[in-house]
Amino acid sequence: MQGDGEGEAPHRAVELLGRVGLAGYGLVHLLIGVIAVQIAVRGGGQADQQGAVAALAAEPFGFVVLIVIVVGLVAFGIWQGLAAATGFRWATGWARTQRRIAAGATAVGVLFVALVAVQLLVTGSSGSSSGGSQQTTAGLLALPGGRFIVFGVALVVLVIAGATAWTGIRGSFAEDLAWSRLPSALQKPVYWLGIAGHVLRAIAFAVMAVLFGVAAVRADPGQAGGLDAALKTLAAQPFGPWLLILVALGFVSYGVYCGADAWARRI
Repeated sequence: MQGDGEGEAPHRAVELLGRVGLAGYGLVHLLIGVIAVQIAVRGGGQADQQGAVAALAAEPFGFVVLIVIVVGLVAFGIWQGLAAATGFRWATGWARTQRRIAAGATAVGVLFVALVAVQLLVTGSSGSSSGGSQQTTAGLLALPGGRFIVFGVALVVLVIAGATAWTGIRGSFAEDLAWSRLPSALQKPVYWLGIAGHVLRAIAFAVMAVLFGVAAVRADPGQAGGLDAALKTLAAQPFGPWLLILVALGFVSYGVYCGADAWARRI
């Protein structure tokens, strides 16, 4: 579990804010997991970034917490964006390329969550990932070669799902942490939480890819959907509630892992 890389934060202030943002990113995943369990048990709810942010904002002092999380997520996104552009000079070849791609994907993910939170802070509504996906898909399908474009989106999401699962299976995420910062009794649990979080979240991403693929084949934007639609699609399958609970535990595991990551991420 011991990595040998170096941190990529361009400034101490960015690093500290980035750690706050990473903790907030983990909190969003925890909430997604909790909402997904509620869907499996009782139905209803919006199990995606928008639903998690809305649930957080509804709590006492929720908007204050959201503002702190937004600032942290933006800092962390900048941190990871710079790492994707020019970072990981201590690595070479494909190893460096992999880390830069992962940092770029992370930057996009955290900045998207920050955008969702800003939208809620400004307008009072965080929208719906499924509705937004369907509107975007409808626009793409209206373009020349729209089916191929949407199918390309499906392939990209599928690649992300595969890369996320492979990261968990290989345990390569461990190279980003300075494990000595964690108590020895927590190191193995955090490592296994990281594996579970990456692999089980990948199932939800794979279902998203399938939804976009079906939308491309049928030229029907109504078939597309974001994370919420993917999780509800899982719930509708035979033994779906149990499968959804399993994936929900993956989001909870990843959320807890992010808390440890926020503390131990390499400086």
